[in-house]
Amino acid sequence: MTVLIFAQDFDRSADQVVLKLNERSVPVLRIDTSWFPQQLTVDAELDGGRWVGELRTPHRSVALESLRSAWYRSPTAFEFPEGMSRAEREHANREAKLGFGGVLSSLPLCWVNHPNRAADAVYKPLQLAVAARCGLTVSRTLISNDPDAVQRFAKDSKTGVINKALGTSRVLEEGVRKIGFTRRLTDEDLSDLRGINVTLHQIQDWVEKDHEARVVVIGDKMFAVGIYAGSEASHIDWRSDHDALSYGVLAVPSDVEKGLRAFMAEFRITYSAFDFVITPSGEWVLLESNPGGQYGWLESRTGVPLTDTLVDLLAQGEPT
Repeated sequence: MTVLIFAQDFDRSADQVVLKLNERSVPVLRIDTSWFPQQLTVDAELDGGRWVGELRTPHRSVALESLRSAWYRSPTAFEFPEGMSRAEREHANREAKLGFGGVLSSLPLCWVNHPNRAADAVYKPLQLAVAARCGLTVSRTLISNDPDAVQRFAKDSKTGVINKALGTSRVLEEGVRKIGFTRRLTDEDLSDLRGINVTLHQIQDWVEKDHEARVVVIGDKMFAVGIYAGSEASHIDWRSDHDALSYGVLAVPSDVEKGLRAFMAEFRITYSAFDFVITPSGEWVLLESNPGGQYGWLESRTGVPLTDTLVDLLAQGEPT
C-alpha cells in the first residue's frame, strides 16, 4: 500500500517524510499538481462506487486502489502547455480541478488533510468562530472594509489594534516577492484610512504578550513550542525577524488541549499548526490555525518528533 504526497518540488519537510517512509520500506509516490497534465496522467474508471485506475508520471505509476494515505502538503497550480488561449486555459483548469480533485478526494484514505476539509479550515473568520465555540480564547476581531467601522473598533480598544492579513502575507509585485507582516495601527494610520474600502481587512485588539507558541496537532498527538522574541520587530510579528528568536518546548494547558481537540473534530482534519499569544498572566489567546502550517524549523530547533509522528500516521493509513 502506497503513501501519496502532494508537495512542491523543493520542500525539505516533504523530503524528510519521503526519506523516513523509505527507511520503513513504505512505498511512496510524491507528486505536485503542477505536473498535470504535462508530466502527470490520470486514468480513473468508476467501479462499484469507487474510482480505480492509476496515476502515471514519466517514471512511476501507482494504482488508485493501492493508496493507503495521502499528505496534501503544499501542491501548486496546474501548468498547461504554452500556446493555449485564455479561454482554453480557464476551461482546462476548471475541468482539471473538478476531475482530478473529485477523483482523489473521493478515495477512502487517511488524509492529512482531506483537501475539501482543509479548504474550509483555511477561512480565518470561520476559524475564530469555531475556536470560540470550542472554548478557546480569541482576540476581539473586526472584519470590514468600512473606514468608520475600523475607527469605531479602534476607539473601543484598550490596548490598540493591529491589521493582519486574512490569507497569505506573501505578495508578488513587479517580480519582487514581498511579505506583509502584522502591523500595529497608529493614530496616524487610523486618521487616514483611504483605500481600506477596496477589500476586507482583519482588525484585532493587540494582545499583550509574554511570548508566543506554535502548537502542532498531528492525529491524536500534540506538540507545543514556545517562540521568544528578541527584538522589537519580532515582538510584534515573529516572522519578521527569525534571527532574533529563541525556542523552548511547552506543555499545553488542559483547557487549551480540550479546545484544540474539539476544533480538530469540528473541521474533521488530522493536521494543523495553531499560533497563540501567551499573555504575561499566562492566558493562551489563539491567533489562527493553519491546516498546512510549517513545522520543520521547530523540529530542528527543539527536537520535537514531528516528522516521525507524521510518518507514523501516514504509514498506519487509517481512513479519515
